[in-house]
Amino acid sequence: MRGRKGLPARVAPARPRDDAGVLRGGGAHALHAPVAAALLALGVVGACGPADERTAGADRPGADEAGAPAARVRPGLDVLATDSLDLVRGRRVGLITNRSGVTRDGLSAIDVLAALEGVDLVVLFSPEHGIRGAAPEGERIEDEVDAATGLPVLSLYGGSRAPTPEALSDLDALLFDLQDIGARYYTYVSTMAYAMRAAGESGIPFVVLDRPNPIDGHVQGPVLEPAFATFVGLYPVPARHGMTAGELARLYAGEFGIEVELHVVPVEGWRRDMWFDETGLPWIPPSRNMPTLESATHYPGTCLFEGTNLSVGRGTPDAFRQIGAPWLEADSLLARLEARGLAGVRFEAIEFVPEGPTDGKYDGESVHGIRFTVTDREAYDPVRTAVAALRDARDLAGSRWEWNPPHFDRLAGSDALRLAIEAGEAPAAIAASWDPELAAFRRLRAPYLIYGESGAADR
Repeated sequence: MRGRKGLPARVAPARPRDDAGVLRGGGAHALHAPVAAALLALGVVGACGPADERTAGADRPGADEAGAPAARVRPGLDVLATDSLDLVRGRRVGLITNRSGVTRDGLSAIDVLAALEGVDLVVLFSPEHGIRGAAPEGERIEDEVDAATGLPVLSLYGGSRAPTPEALSDLDALLFDLQDIGARYYTYVSTMAYAMRAAGESGIPFVVLDRPNPIDGHVQGPVLEPAFATFVGLYPVPARHGMTAGELARLYAGEFGIEVELHVVPVEGWRRDMWFDETGLPWIPPSRNMPTLESATHYPGTCLFEGTNLSVGRGTPDAFRQIGAPWLEADSLLARLEARGLAGVRFEAIEFVPEGPTDGKYDGESVHGIRFTVTDREAYDPVRTAVAALRDARDLAGSRWEWNPPHFDRLAGSDALRLAIEAGEAPAAIAASWDPELAAFRRLRAPYLIYGESGAADR
């Protein structure tokens, strides 16, 4: 293996430092045409001053639910190209990404890095769902060649879940740019952890091009027990962790034994109390069953139904917004849920027909179900809501109910939730049992956080 030099420590390091998240430098960098013209025209490269100077009085695309203009948020990819190019200049790099890795103006991370002068992008790595994010969950991803650049695309969801030593042997750095969802079950951060470990073992730096947590900084749900660690949850974090991928990488390196030279290029302009629709960034579904922010908001809760014989709406436009089965007594379930007075959410009884669902549940059948709609996302707790729905649906189903115990327990992070529901425990008591673990996790994660909040309580 060739000798390698570490990258200059200009952005958030693995362990807490006084300068975590501080960006220095600036200026435009030379790019190859034709992407260079697009980058310049869209403002991805150009003169860079302090964020408040760049955005004061500027047009801010997008709006939050109240109609206020969205903030001027720039993902780590944009920041790398304009402020932190020395992390990759003169280096042979590999990139873990898919279609969700884009600039603020929608340019692909692949195109941006391939066009940066002095940067040699030599290999791409694809996670679950493939480089285009269109493959079904669990489907094996094969190696391929990127048609636009001619670069090899090596799968991290096929024969190996981590880059092999051979794949990393000629690299000087490995970059990660994927949009996470903010739930422990979503496998992109597991791919990140495996890749971090592989990069450390190969002696090359790992660079996270950070992105917002789309469902903000709330911390909710059960914390995974280490004995139940799998690819849908590697480390003891809650179902909804409230962190970005870059912050999780810092936590993994600082607390869970991953030894690697880690650099995080932070998101500029994002706060922990911001939702994705307040950033002005384009929502690009990171996988085919995560079509909207609404789906992502429910996902930390409704995903638990994947471990039962209820559908979560795969094969419909509203995956993870609804649950159901052909035999479900939807009106009775609706009445029970409404009687619970759960905060921040509205329920309605519906029917839906899954078409080619990737989980194989009720293809072409009329499904009686419940749709979840957020009414107050600051008050809404999707995991506590899902526990109530699980308990009520279980009671109504009787002998028609089926668990997939290994899968449900992997998602829940232990067998405790399933056993509590089977024992008839009250949902409020189940959720309250998580509070000490959640408080401990908030303390654990605190030194690794990069982004603050504005006017928001501790989440």
